[in-house]
Parts: sequence; C-alpha cells; structure tokens
Amino acid sequence: MVKKRRNIAFSLSFLDIMACGFGAVTLLFLILRHNATEVITPDESLAAEVDLLQMDIQQATEERVVLLNSLEKIKLDLVEAQGLSARVITELEEKENSIQEDPNNMDKLRQQVEQLEEETAQMEEIEFGDSVRKFSGDGVRQYLTGLKLGGERVLILVDGSASMLADTVVNALRRRNMDDDQKKQSTKWQWTMRTVEWLLAQLPPSSRYQVYIFNAEATPVTPDSDGIWLDAADSLALETSVRDLSDYAPNSGTSLVNAFSVLSSFDKQPDNIFLLTDGLPTMSESAPKKYMVTGGQRRKHFNVALTKIPVGISVNTILFPMEGDPEAAALYWQLALDTEGAFIAPSRDWP
Repeated sequence: MVKKRRNIAFSLSFLDIMACGFGAVTLLFLILRHNATEVITPDESLAAEVDLLQMDIQQATEERVVLLNSLEKIKLDLVEAQGLSARVITELEEKENSIQEDPNNMDKLRQQVEQLEEETAQMEEIEFGDSVRKFSGDGVRQYLTGLKLGGERVLILVDGSASMLADTVVNALRRRNMDDDQKKQSTKWQWTMRTVEWLLAQLPPSSRYQVYIFNAEATPVTPDSDGIWLDAADSLALETSVRDLSDYAPNSGTSLVNAFSVLSSFDKQPDNIFLLTDGLPTMSESAPKKYMVTGGQRRKHFNVALTKIPVGISVNTILFPMEGDPEAAALYWQLALDTEGAFIAPSRDWP
C-alpha cells in the first residue's frame, strides 16, 4: 500500500529566516569598528637615532666637499712639482754638459766647496770656540787677555780668604762678621766666582782640570778629589765644581805657600796655573803670632811660596783690587814674566 506523503509545517517562513540573518549581519557590521585607524606613536630612541644618522650624513657630505677641494689642490701641486722637476732636470743636464765640455769646472767647484767649509769652521771657532761650558757676560763680549787657556792639565787656585769679601780692609772686616749667606753675596766674591766660571768655560774639551780654594789651608772645591784631575769634557763635573764653589763663604787669612803645596799631591804636574787673588799672602804655612802683618813679612811669605812651584809651569795671575798692598801688582807681574805666564788686573765688568 502506497503511503501518502506527509506535509511538514514550518513555524517560520524562509523569507523570515533570510531577513533575520541579514539583520544579524547588518547589526554586526554596525557594531564593529571596521574603518578605525590605529595611531602608532613612534619610539623616542628611534627618533634620536634618526637625527644622529642625519647629522652623520651631513658631516660626511661636508667632509666629502673638503676632500674634493684638497684633491684638487694636490693635483695642482703635483702639476707644479712636475714642472719644477723638469726644470731642475734640464738645468742639471746643462751643467753636466758644461762640466763635460770643461773638466776644470769640476776642480773649481771642489775648491769653492773646500773654501766654504774652511770659512764655516773658522766662523764656528770665532763664535763658539772650543768651550766646554757656555758663559755669557754682559753683551756676550769677548776679551783679549793674553791668558793661555790651553794645556793638558789646568789648575785653578782661588783665594778664599776674608779679604775677598771687599775692596777695603774696613769693609772686609765688617763683612767677615756677617753670616755665611751674606758673605756669599758679597760683590767682590761674586765677581771672583764669575771669573772662575769664565775660566772653566774656556777650557779645551781634551784637557783636564782641578779647582782648589785656599785661605789658611788649601782644599779642592769638589770633595774627595784631592790630587785627582777632572775631565773638562764632563759637563756634570764642571757644573758640580761651580755649584760647590758657590756654597763656599770666604774667611780666615791667606797662605799662598799652602796653595802651591797642593802641586805635590798630583801624580802629573799641571801645564798651567791660574791664581785668583787680591794681594800678597798674610801668612806662611801656619798663622802668624801677631794680628798685624807688615809689608816686608807679606813679601817674605810670597817668596817662600814661590819655592813650591816646579820649573816649567806657567802661572797666570788675576789680581782683584785691594787697598793697602802696593807691591802685589809688581811681584805678581814679575812672577808672570819668570814663568812665561800672564798677569791681568780685570775691570769690574769682566768677564
């Protein structure tokens, strides 16, 4: 038996369902922010980095311009140098051709070169000399003194008695009672030290020297160098001698015989002796019994001291001023004649 088809009834129509669906889609479309734009705030560190990069680019651009300008200048200098080089080469070729044509030109050029070298050496000797130590007086003056500054061994004897403090007896006695610092600053003593510096500055580099200071006794200026010759080429030894001399304060009497007695302490005798003093000695080997010394006694002390000088040694005396000693200049001048040395009484602005 054929079953009859059963009709199914819907509560909603198809059109209603479609309308509801379309309405739902429309509602969702309205609810959603489908056209909203998200605003992104850039990071501050990234902005700063961008600024730095822009600055680097600007700086690189400026440097590129500078380099390009420098390159242009270098190119111009290169062109100029090439031109000068070609000119020099041409001149050399011309000179070479002229020399080949006349061989005597080469000899003339050699003679000119030798003459220029000799003139240069002479100018250096005049201007600088063979000094081992620089010394400049007022105005950098040079003096003709007749002093023989050569020799292998040079002995400088410096009078360090109280009379070297002043030109008069009264002022010397007054300064003798002052403290050592004031004694060292005495005008006459400063003059003496400048003279010693000048003598040291004139020594040949190949020579040797020694500086002794004497009053009642005689001792080397540099400690622990008794009887030892110092090298004049040793600048440190020279400066030490000058410094040690500046630390000395004049005092006591004058024993010239003790000064010349130091010659026996050397294995090899000096070639030249430079004696810096201001008069005849006031004592012999020992202090006098009386305070006052007469002119005759001083002359006797001087003659005794001369017996200590070996034959063949030149004695050069630099006599500083001192009142009350009229025989000193004549006796020291005679000593210079006898020993083939020199005698000078320097002006106050020397050296």
